[in-house]
Amino acid sequence: MQKLVILSGAGMSAESGFSTFRDKGGLWEKHPVEEVATPEGWARNPTLVTQFYNSLRKGLVEASPNQGHLDVAALERDYDVTVITQNVDDLHERAGSTHVIHLHGELMKMCSSRQPDNPRYWRTLRDDEWEVQPGTLAGDGSLLRPWIVWFGEAVPRLEEAAAEVAKADIFVIIGSSLNVYPAAGLVRYAPPAARLLLIDPAEVRVPARREVEVIGLPASKGVAELRRRLTIT
Repeated sequence: MQKLVILSGAGMSAESGFSTFRDKGGLWEKHPVEEVATPEGWARNPTLVTQFYNSLRKGLVEASPNQGHLDVAALERDYDVTVITQNVDDLHERAGSTHVIHLHGELMKMCSSRQPDNPRYWRTLRDDEWEVQPGTLAGDGSLLRPWIVWFGEAVPRLEEAAAEVAKADIFVIIGSSLNVYPAAGLVRYAPPAARLLLIDPAEVRVPARREVEVIGLPASKGVAELRRRLTIT
């Protein structure tokens, strides 16, 4: 069974109505990065940050996987699929994907603000627990914070993701601008013989001197076309 690795970005979830961060009208236009997505912002005003991520979780529990998510999950019938996502939502898992690596954290998880990468203090929220009260403590007595990789923090699952890309027979990029590093650099780990495809309606510069098949469609239609192309080759 061939190894198929997918790197998904904000465009993967946009059709589900879940707000993206960088696009026009996105969340960064409404909330400065420095306030809600840095360790310094958390230290200054943890209440504001907690409320911001509460609002994101509310939107997430009201969203549903789109056809693109469902078609990615369906690829597991014919391929050994690993999804590496820059997104913090759980829409891939809810669609049925079984091997998902979250590079930037998970919105429905909370962690210790003192030891964010210690799984002993992780807490996965149910849909009816999306609202976390400011001042809630983790098991080590520090404030409970979102399990999100903020700007200036290391990406804890990057090596794991790179190892998966290095085993790929087919590497597909869906809905990622490839402007955010180190995630954008993962394409360089794809073996020379691997087939590379890009699904995005916008022009995206791939940071590698490789032949890339471009499918210039949004995620849902693009993954359907991907499945068609994989079937006929």
